[in-house]
Amino acid sequence: MSLSGAQVIAKALKQQGVSVVFGIVGIPVVDVAEAIQAEGIKFISFRNEQSCSYAASAWGFLTGQPGVCLVVSGPGVVHALAGVVNSQVNLWPLVLIGGSCETTLEGAGAFQECQQVEMCRPYTKFSARPQRIELIPTVLQSATRHAALGRPGAAYIDLPADFIQGSVDTSAVPSIGPLRPVFAQADPAAIREAAMLLANARSPLIIVGKGAAYARAETAVRALVEKYQAPFLPTPMGKGVVPDSHKRNASSARSSALRTADVVLLLGARVNWILHFGKRFNPQAKIIQVDVHAEEMGTNVTIDVALQGHLPLVVEQLTAAIVEPFTAAPDTNEYVCALHEHAQANGAKQAAKYADAQVPMTYHRAFYEIKQRLPTDVVLVSEGANTMDIARTVFDFEEPRRRLDCATFANMGVGMGFAIAAQLHYANQRVVAI
Repeated sequence: MSLSGAQVIAKALKQQGVSVVFGIVGIPVVDVAEAIQAEGIKFISFRNEQSCSYAASAWGFLTGQPGVCLVVSGPGVVHALAGVVNSQVNLWPLVLIGGSCETTLEGAGAFQECQQVEMCRPYTKFSARPQRIELIPTVLQSATRHAALGRPGAAYIDLPADFIQGSVDTSAVPSIGPLRPVFAQADPAAIREAAMLLANARSPLIIVGKGAAYARAETAVRALVEKYQAPFLPTPMGKGVVPDSHKRNASSARSSALRTADVVLLLGARVNWILHFGKRFNPQAKIIQVDVHAEEMGTNVTIDVALQGHLPLVVEQLTAAIVEPFTAAPDTNEYVCALHEHAQANGAKQAAKYADAQVPMTYHRAFYEIKQRLPTDVVLVSEGANTMDIARTVFDFEEPRRRLDCATFANMGVGMGFAIAAQLHYANQRVVAI
């Protein structure tokens, strides 16, 4: 009994636990799309490779599993690079599968001939072409492993037309199992050191990043905030890991919190442009950074304690090591009250902007009116410059992964793809893209 190359890739995707593939059919990947659907995998068809690669990128963030994108050769792969780079920069798992010309016609001016493996390599963690049809499952397994494990990112698999249309004996095709993540805790000695810094802090601040949302760390982070009672500041896509309605949310006093904190705990938050490269931190602040990637530690700021590991596990370690709240009476603490006063003052300014009746409407007034008409559990996709920045201050989120925006790469055009992926994931919730 034999299998076509298209069937081999489809079965391998099924064995890896893939349930959805985003893509555009055409030569030479039509057979792959048909085989994927024959395996019971949902195929979401687009009309533009850029948009479908963004959908796969968002799917990786929302589910924690590699988003899979299938495109045609040449220009199809070129256009899909937008989502590849977006995933690589944002650290979201994505596997791009691109068709390519027949191996026997390379260098002969074949249809849509392009050096796709080499083109994708600088923007991925893994980029390869199987050497034979029967090796497709092994290469796919490597691609998904690279995409999802450790620090997530993008991977590319090149499928020549003669591999897709060729066949191989079933007995020659290896069976692969589902992706099995491996999670690690931080060094216990470093945990004790971090707990000591937090115990001695007078004005601590917890910064909750997009990495905490991706890592499904909400239960652990909420427990930490409840026990330690420190103010927290979510980054735009870290909103909802701890509910925005929580009384320790310092978002409305962001500048003051960064300026006055004497100990900063970074939870899956990179000190890049989103956090002003650390330049608005208190220069005397002690920094504790929790991240899965050792090389990220100390970027742009000096780190006093580095905690490398899977964020939920590390936060659980840290919570266990903390004996009590940072102050005996958090609600009347001078630092907490000062932030509350700043937040109230900024809130009053924000409320005045909501009531602005000028024509044409301002961003704040328009967003305020939209907000009144949306359910509280809305999934919001926000892109643009002012559109994204101002929306961050208007819309509140009680659950994580309900706000998607241009994120670290700050690229425009993600709205439609992100919204489709979000609606697929949150089938029973309202998804709105602005």
